[in-house]
Amino acid sequence: MNSRCLLLFLLCATAPALSAQPPRAGKWAEESAAIERVIREMQGAWNRGDFRGYMQGFQNPGVVFVSKGRFQRDWQGTLDHYISDYGASADTRGTLCFYDIRIQPLAADAAQLISRYRLLRPAQPQYGINTRLMRKIDGRWVIALNHVSAVDTPDPTDTALHAACDGKAAKHE
Repeated sequence: MNSRCLLLFLLCATAPALSAQPPRAGKWAEESAAIERVIREMQGAWNRGDFRGYMQGFQNPGVVFVSKGRFQRDWQGTLDHYISDYGASADTRGTLCFYDIRIQPLAADAAQLISRYRLLRPAQPQYGINTRLMRKIDGRWVIALNHVSAVDTPDPTDTALHAACDGKAAKHE
């Protein structure tokens, strides 16, 4: 009797984990490319001054956005933040470049994305790291959780910055 209880417990305990397995390697390459496309489209929208287009990469309305030690107030609050802080002109908006993008599958509909970014502008350039939870909702990858850690000067050990943002890789816009 005890072995049956143990077997039942093990089946119940592992069933959720088995159903949440990441997609097969071949399928995952397609999903990873789709996620990176979302990020590249967001980058292009930002650089055109299209903040609504940029926000299409975020879950609406439920995105959780953390920056400067604070939670933003949902999708609309995040859009309002971008417009008020960056929307006055091309100089305040700057040129955005995401690079060193690392995507790790968590489940068939979830992935972790960690990337570096540079926001180049005359006053207050930003360099930093985004940590994102990507979710596939209604067949589309979106950012469900976005955490930004930013500094005013580039990491002196970051060898990928100039190649990614000043070279051919930056021409995806």
